[in-house]
Amino acid sequence: MKIPVELLLGDCKEALKNLSDDSIDLIFTSPPYADSRKNSYGGIHPDRYVSWFLPASKELLRVLKPAGTFVLNIKEKVVESERHTYVCELILEMKKQGWLWTEEFIWHKKNCYPGKWPNRFRDSWERLLQFNKQKRFNMYQEAVMVPTGDWAKDRLRNLSETDRTRDNAKNGSGFGKNVSNWLNRDRAYPTNVLYLATECGNKNHSAAFPKALPEWFIKLFTKQGDSVLDPFMGSGTTVLTACGMNRRAIGIEIHPQYYKSVQNMLSLQKKTAPERANEKIQIALFR
Repeated sequence: MKIPVELLLGDCKEALKNLSDDSIDLIFTSPPYADSRKNSYGGIHPDRYVSWFLPASKELLRVLKPAGTFVLNIKEKVVESERHTYVCELILEMKKQGWLWTEEFIWHKKNCYPGKWPNRFRDSWERLLQFNKQKRFNMYQEAVMVPTGDWAKDRLRNLSETDRTRDNAKNGSGFGKNVSNWLNRDRAYPTNVLYLATECGNKNHSAAFPKALPEWFIKLFTKQGDSVLDPFMGSGTTVLTACGMNRRAIGIEIHPQYYKSVQNMLSLQKKTAPERANEKIQIALFR
């Protein structure tokens, strides 16, 4: 079965009007950060960021399926020695639009760029904010389970009587655990912190993220044949990843050069292995 890919050139606030209501399973995107990428995206002042983004999030709310998910990769900017509050303000305004702020994931950059600043340390993480339209949404947690780890071998070797029953927390919180539930299990649910390096295969964009980032969320919130949208496509990592995972991929990009670049990469990705090898040989001979 051939899964369709749709690329739209233009401002996403207008291009999104071409998409039907309740048609998208997952929106995964990283819009230009405030005052960043001035050469390619003009830069949006932190004080104007919320008003700039809200028309887009309104359209995204319309096109997302009731059981779909929106994951927004974003990070606050330092302005005059303090963190600007535009991300917090955006969350509050999106809630007024009708979004539910369901969860927050952290992308820990294992190899963040070193440096020295007079009043802070280097940034090694970014936010991934999860928004939904309703409390019940599609989530395939088993698809992202991780190995339990060596701790289980020692911890479960000799279980006490307390370990074999639900042990409620002594502080009266109501939380508890039954350690014996982990017997004979080799996989566990992950945390909401993703440990990923910043390197990526695409070097032709100023703000590309690694393929593993959208891949993890595509596994978590979609199944094969579902639709994945990136309204700020950029280097096309989300679209290319979704396409490779047999999802219907939709990307929107305002800059023609990035749009054309993703078109070319999709064409190469769809070719068979012999076709790709032959094309590489031809390029090498041409050079």
